[in-house]
Amino acid sequence: MTTPNHKIRLVMELRRSGVTDTRVLSAIERTPREAFCPPQFLDRAYEDTALPIAHGQTLSAPTVVGLMTQAIDVGARHKVLEVGTGSGYQASVLSLLCRRLYTIERHKPLLADAEARFRELRINNIVSLHGDGWAGWPTQAPFDRIIVTAAPDEVPVALVDQLAVGGLLVLPVGRDKREQRLLRLRKTGQGVQSEELAAVRFVPMVSGMPEDGAADGQRNSA
Repeated sequence: MTTPNHKIRLVMELRRSGVTDTRVLSAIERTPREAFCPPQFLDRAYEDTALPIAHGQTLSAPTVVGLMTQAIDVGARHKVLEVGTGSGYQASVLSLLCRRLYTIERHKPLLADAEARFRELRINNIVSLHGDGWAGWPTQAPFDRIIVTAAPDEVPVALVDQLAVGGLLVLPVGRDKREQRLLRLRKTGQGVQSEELAAVRFVPMVSGMPEDGAADGQRNSA
């Protein structure tokens, strides 16, 4: 059972871990993580740990969500692309901070479940797409911010191309989980600046579409 004390303890833990942006902390506090947890893990919804979901994916630990959200520095007027919808938890946190969030997921059943959660939570500024995250979303580019929630072995060129000048891209990079690093890229008029933020562990980002269906059209959560 979730109580206000669970959320208070989690926010305190996030602060100790370096999540200090009050807007990010408020967004995490307002997002019911239990709505994104598999039933067997409901009692762990507010633990600062990653939890398994379907198709070999994970619900990221709140600290990771907080640090990545803080690193991407989302503003209220920003148009944001998320690659890897998963459970929809990171998307829901971001939706409280930006103008509109576009999210891509390659596993159709995962996306369908996430879309149902968006509707249940009455989130109306998320647009979703069943597609290959490596290709990004060229018809909606450019994006002010891009966040990737799985680890490619190199930075996808298409995502850099779809980033607006002055925009930020935050993603984990590395084939081996023991050597993954969280990067923040800033696109300037002269090129791309890269900054390493932390060592992390994410599921790999896979190119192409799985057997659960080919890519299809976008859907709005409204």
